[in-house]
This record gives sequence, structure tokens and C-alpha cells, in this order.
Amino acid sequence: MHREEINTVQLALETARRAARAAGEVIRRRRGTAFRVDRKGATDLVTEVDLAAEQAIISLISEVFPGHRIAAEESGRGAGDSEYLWWIDPIDGTTNFVHDYPFYSVSIALEYRGVMAAGVVYDPVGDELFEALRGGGTRLNGREITVSPVAGLSDSLLATGFPYERSDRERALAIAAGFLPRIQGLRRDGSAALDLAYVAAGRLDGFWERGLKPWDTAAGSLLVEEAGGRVSDFSGGKFDLLEGEIAAAGPGIHRELVAGLNQN
Repeated sequence: MHREEINTVQLALETARRAARAAGEVIRRRRGTAFRVDRKGATDLVTEVDLAAEQAIISLISEVFPGHRIAAEESGRGAGDSEYLWWIDPIDGTTNFVHDYPFYSVSIALEYRGVMAAGVVYDPVGDELFEALRGGGTRLNGREITVSPVAGLSDSLLATGFPYERSDRERALAIAAGFLPRIQGLRRDGSAALDLAYVAAGRLDGFWERGLKPWDTAAGSLLVEEAGGRVSDFSGGKFDLLEGEIAAAGPGIHRELVAGLNQN
């Protein structure tokens, strides 16, 4: 990238930090209070807090970068021809938030010419901000982090998620069952973005899920890559943000993780 583009991406990361914390403040103020909950599907929820947090993010980004395109979970994808595209999930893990289960996150990422350039995942409950810049590593509250050095599935703690569509859950459960005898433990936490951040931090050794939206994985995939991990589709091929499936892990187990996904 040219100097002007580098400066734009660096400013974008700073802006994403501010926007994530602003959204986090909205979320913390409403946590545990009464708020409106609507359904986008049988198990896919949206709350007035999602909408307020998303608006806080969009307002700040639009103020700094009025020409950039924005694709947000609740507002949809904006028009325009800018080469910069923001992916926003105001609360990744809305069902957890509704039940006051403290595992959800704010996810914000900037894509430039089809490549993820900067990303932030913010945990408003633990006040943990994970961030990555393409070519600049991954940090947690300013401290550099790396993926786990675990070299075998037998020593690994993995995480996954299950699709909103109940008809797709049988296959997901079969894959999970196939891993259980071969690993130390399996978690299903309910926020793909935060799960990916945990892989980047070495807290989880790997994560997989199918049926995801781009804003679920845009920031998290960059966090893992810049922390030294590998990110792919279920076949081990190049990760495609729009494809809806992701397999992410440290380099010591990624190949085994992918092999397991294709054995079940």
C-alpha cells in the first residue's frame, strides 16, 4: 500500500477502537435492563440495543470516513463505489446478551480492495479489546498476543457454533461428536467473533463453524492470521468471507482440524 493508504488504515484502526468502545458503553448501560427483543427468524434475535450500538458505530465511522461503504448486520449494506468497506456486528452473540449470559462482542473490520486491512473485536463485559492491523500483528489491550503452540488435537481445547437453521444442526452436531473423543474439551460459546479472538490469544486452540455472515468473521479472521494462526474453509482452501464457513487454529493443529471436519 502507498503511504496515504497506510495512513488511512491506521486511522481506521484507531476509529474502530473508539467505535467499539462507544458501542460497548451502550451495551453495558442496557445490560440486565428491560429492552425490546424482536425475531429475524425462529432463533435469530435482534434487540433495540443492537440497533443503538450499531448506530453509535456507524455515526463515528461516517464522521471520519464519509465516503466509505458500510455493511452492518442490522442496517444492511450501503451503496457506493469506495474501495474501503466496513463490516460491522454491533452485538455478536445477541441471544447471550438477551439472556444476560456474559459472552458477546462488538466486531468491526475494514476491508480494502478485497483484503481485510484492520479489525477490532471488543468484549464489553471483560473490557478486552482485541485488534489487528494487516502486517502489524494482533494485540489485546495493547499487548501483543499469539496463537497457541499446541501441536496435536489430543492436547487441544476447541470451540464451535451451531447454525440458526434447526435443519442444519444435525450435521453440525455430528461433526462436534466426531471431535469429542479426540480432544481435551469442546466449547460452544455463542459469539464467533469472540471465539476467533480467543484463538488469536491462545485461549482456544481452534474454532470452526458453518452458516456465518461476513460481519461475524471479518475482524476475527484477521486477528487469528496476524497472531500467527491459519484460517481456511472446511476443505483447507482459502477462506472466503462470503462463503459462510471458517476453520481457524494455530499452525500445529490446523491440518488435523480440517481433516476432522471432513471425516464426519
